[in-house]
Amino acid sequence: MVLGPDQAPVNSITLFVALLCSCIVIGHLLEKNRWFNESITALAIGLCTGIIILLTTEGKRSHILVFNEELFFIYLLPPIIFNAGFQVKKKQFFRNFVAIILFGAVGTLISFVIISLGSMQLFKKLDIGFLDIGDYLAIAAIFSATDSVCTLQVLNQDETPLLYSIVFGEGVVNDATSIVLFNAIQKFDLSHITSSIFVQFIGNFLYLFVTSTLLGVMVGLISAYIIKKLYIGRHSTDREIALMILMAYLSYMMAELFNLSSILTVFFCGIVMSHYTWHNVTESSRITTKHAFATLSFISEIFIFVYVGMDALDIEKWKVVSKSPGTSAVVSSMLLGLVLVGRAASVFPLSFILNLIKRSQGDKFTLNQQVTIWWAGLMRGSVSIALAYNQFTRSGHTQLRENAIMITSTITVVLFSTVVFGLMTKPLIRLLLLPSKHLNSAMPSDSFPSKSMTDLALIANGQTADPGVGGNNIPRPTSLRMLLTTPAHTVHHYWRKFDDSVMRPMFGGRGFAPHAPGSPTEPLLQ
Repeated sequence: MVLGPDQAPVNSITLFVALLCSCIVIGHLLEKNRWFNESITALAIGLCTGIIILLTTEGKRSHILVFNEELFFIYLLPPIIFNAGFQVKKKQFFRNFVAIILFGAVGTLISFVIISLGSMQLFKKLDIGFLDIGDYLAIAAIFSATDSVCTLQVLNQDETPLLYSIVFGEGVVNDATSIVLFNAIQKFDLSHITSSIFVQFIGNFLYLFVTSTLLGVMVGLISAYIIKKLYIGRHSTDREIALMILMAYLSYMMAELFNLSSILTVFFCGIVMSHYTWHNVTESSRITTKHAFATLSFISEIFIFVYVGMDALDIEKWKVVSKSPGTSAVVSSMLLGLVLVGRAASVFPLSFILNLIKRSQGDKFTLNQQVTIWWAGLMRGSVSIALAYNQFTRSGHTQLRENAIMITSTITVVLFSTVVFGLMTKPLIRLLLLPSKHLNSAMPSDSFPSKSMTDLALIANGQTADPGVGGNNIPRPTSLRMLLTTPAHTVHHYWRKFDDSVMRPMFGGRGFAPHAPGSPTEPLLQ
């Protein structure tokens, strides 16, 4: 965010920090409310603040900071996506990896096609000004991006671990896919689409996906190797914490430098660092980094929603569209309808295909689960706002009527979907998934399992737990039960063998972390 030229920097920052503090306090007081969550609270506070600023400035402006999408992507988004990868339940994520890729990548492409074709046909019937094919495709990419931030706040990882894993993973892959599509649209001349341009477009899309993932894995492994070999925590826990934070941010900036998908890069860097690097640092550093990453992510999320709430009342854009408010309302309604149809056209057919692939009846998606996945992915948020500003404004300002209509329509859809769909998601989950709640809640909920949980997992795979930890008291499953519940030949089985024999001895991890006598492992508070 960049300070406006006519604003006092100190006053603006002081007010914004005070708003963030109020969001935390009010969000805590409303924590047990079945309807509200912190994102809706932050939006409401932003809206109220915008109204107050409008009144005090006699309608001149509604916000204290001017939006800059580049700073949004560089400073606010990285901690959110990295923490998502760092805290993810890796076993659940990779167990549902095929479904996540289908929903996140293929589903986004389906939604992209439907929104682009629908907007081309519908908007031409309205008098909104000139939009070329690049604008229509950009609109499709903008509204194909679901709001993973808001979705994660609505769903509960303990109550619905399967759905949380699917919607969370899909949200990250979806955001990355939408941004890759948006960037590809900016690169190619799509006024005259030919077969060669289409092939280049698809090739560029796949190249960005693969290379971005590999870059994140590489940076994560380098950080694990450096900390394991040097074991910096013997001398200074501050240095190893600083190195973890900087290496995480380095992965994001390297992806930006090489014009890759920085979201995918930092996400997979977070997964790799939680699997290897996190176990190589001292105990006190583990506690500190886990909470530091979560805190940075939390502040960034609240910051984004407060600003979106204030920017919704930006008088400059509403003045441009004030001569035709009906057109703006119709455009917003059409976009919202296309979002609903595009989401349905991706979730339900892909769920049907996945159910055909799955052999076990218990692994198949029920209709209630499909409806929940469809509903939870309807929310649009900060990524859509940032992409819309990138396409339809210059430095956060616009005087063109068609651009102002698209910005105000984007803000309207984001506010409506976040508030209305966000408010109704919790009751919907309780209504649709209540019978299976006790089954889902039995699964481990900690992103970093305790040693007893680790031992239980080892025993279930026919391995021996460490003596003296209570492992001998846990009943072992029979051979037949173990064969049915834990197949001997799976991708996960071969990965674990490779991980234990090659990766962990080289890069560290649980059970392979170095330990030096006298290293600082005392609690943070004496």
